[in-house]
Amino acid sequence: MKVVRIGGGAGFSGDRIEPAVDLARDGELDYLVFECLAERTIALAQLARARDPQSGYDPLLRERFEAILPACHDQGVTIITNMGAANPPAAAGVVADLARRVGRSGLSIATVTGDDQLELVAGGQFTIAETGEPVSTLRDRLVSANAYIGAEPLVEALAGGADVVITGRAADPSLVVAPLAYECGWATDAWHELGRGTLVGHLLECAGQVTGGYFADPGLKDVDDLSRLGFPIAEIPQQGAVVITKLPETGGAVTPATCKEQLLYEIHDPAAYMTPDVVADFSRVRITELARDRVAVEGATGRPRPDTLKVSLGYRDGFIGEGQISYAGDGAVLRARLAAQIVRDRLHQLGFQPDDVRCDVIGVSALHGERLSAARPEPYEARVRVAARAASLPEALRVGNEVEALYTNGPAGGGGATKFTREVLSVASTFVPRSRVSCFVRREGA
Repeated sequence: MKVVRIGGGAGFSGDRIEPAVDLARDGELDYLVFECLAERTIALAQLARARDPQSGYDPLLRERFEAILPACHDQGVTIITNMGAANPPAAAGVVADLARRVGRSGLSIATVTGDDQLELVAGGQFTIAETGEPVSTLRDRLVSANAYIGAEPLVEALAGGADVVITGRAADPSLVVAPLAYECGWATDAWHELGRGTLVGHLLECAGQVTGGYFADPGLKDVDDLSRLGFPIAEIPQQGAVVITKLPETGGAVTPATCKEQLLYEIHDPAAYMTPDVVADFSRVRITELARDRVAVEGATGRPRPDTLKVSLGYRDGFIGEGQISYAGDGAVLRARLAAQIVRDRLHQLGFQPDDVRCDVIGVSALHGERLSAARPEPYEARVRVAARAASLPEALRVGNEVEALYTNGPAGGGGATKFTREVLSVASTFVPRSRVSCFVRREGA
């Protein structure tokens, strides 16, 4: 029985590179998948492309491919990735140049485009899912509108003989559904199989999270050697349980607990996980430990896919100004709270609205607020953080300036002040008819 081996090479844009090199070299893989896009990532990529038409792909694309391409080519491993972000064709050009430079000519590279739906959304009658307001209320602040496309065009690219498939905003699990659908010959309405493939994709999409990353809690959930965390491998037979494992002698762990945590990560309803390919049902999934770092997962199924595609909207949403300053010694927390109140009062005098200002004492009240931290022992040192939303950059700059002014206008002993500002790119969602979105596959050689 055919078994497809797929490695999870990255779980976000800035993920480690070395574990993917290990997988490419030693994993005996058929496919290596790099999932590198988040909601804000694609909006930032669209801004980068607006500044430079040859940019807009993942900032680590060159470094990552330089590291993994030789081993993947030599071992016959096909690469699938959404590192194309806002500009898959430009990303393909970078990869082709790298392939020629490292002596791996003859590489077939396919790009998948069509997820960019800014023109459709900006000119249509669509609704912001989170607020119920028309998308038109965002007006000229809208900078990106990218649909979550599914596996179909990626399957087309693989069927055309691609060694590397580069796309933009494909749904995370679709990057894994595609090679499984291609290898196993699944039809686009094979809902049970697509649900099973989506389970595999969901387990692999965050890479190290299923092998012990984002899991460790010393004394409760111990994980060895996280500095050498190994990334996951899925062994997928055409029928039966999928096995999640990792390379021996790498750090981390694959256990029923790590798989269960990843299984439930970022899904609103385990019985109806909606993707472009299928409405997956994980409610009857069974997870069994086979051996150390070998876990069997089975029982996923699926129902017909939605008639709409989710579109991630990125829009300009003002600026954030922030300043920080530290206090230490006896009474550090009291001085920190006084400092925060001084800045809050100053910002109110400058016209900032109370709801737009946040003051935290890091280590005391930054995460859970004053009430839950009141009964805890008082620390010897405290750092104040003040952040405020502003409509313009000059207004945002005032926030850090007021924090810095605490040196000579605030409590005793303040030090280590820092300040910065940033433009806010907020994210919202809408839905468009599937029939309005067309994807295109383009092939080029290296």
